[in-house]
Amino acid sequence: MTARERGWTVAALVAAVAALVVSFAWALGGGPASPLSMHDARVTSGGSAARIADDAPPGTVVDVYAMDMGGRGMMGGRMMLRSSTTHVDAGTVTLRLVNEGTVDHELVVLPLADGASVGQRSVSAEGTVDESDSLGEASATDAAGAGDGIAPGASGWVTLDLAPGRYELVCNIEGHYAAGMRALLVVD
Repeated sequence: MTARERGWTVAALVAAVAALVVSFAWALGGGPASPLSMHDARVTSGGSAARIADDAPPGTVVDVYAMDMGGRGMMGGRMMLRSSTTHVDAGTVTLRLVNEGTVDHELVVLPLADGASVGQRSVSAEGTVDESDSLGEASATDAAGAGDGIAPGASGWVTLDLAPGRYELVCNIEGHYAAGMRALLVVD
């Protein structure tokens, strides 16, 4: 191996270790100071969230970030949803999913029964949860409403009139709920 090849190998190794450290930091909750700081960076760089932000969505806007650690096989398939807030006032709410992951994601809004907790839904043999009581979903790339999944680096949104209560936000793509893609939203 030449000196130049060794240099490239060392550089690639350093980059891989840095990526792994960042992935572990995200998995342990050590991401940026605020999920909104990621959104702000995308808005200034002209990404899909910038196009959505220009549309001034109605009501209270809750940004929800979908993250995965390189797909199913990596890090045990660890995936997560993080939202900019867990409490909002009742009324018109726009839930905007920003896909920070490497695979398609979606956001489905499900009411939580009294006494139920996030993450307790039964997962079917197909790897999904029952969404028959869904209030709406964001699964269209760079658009509102239902679609085929929000592509990596893109956003989608849904605007709902939410009554006071507790809601579970889920990604219901096969295997994603069981891998950790769920979050609580409390509407006061």
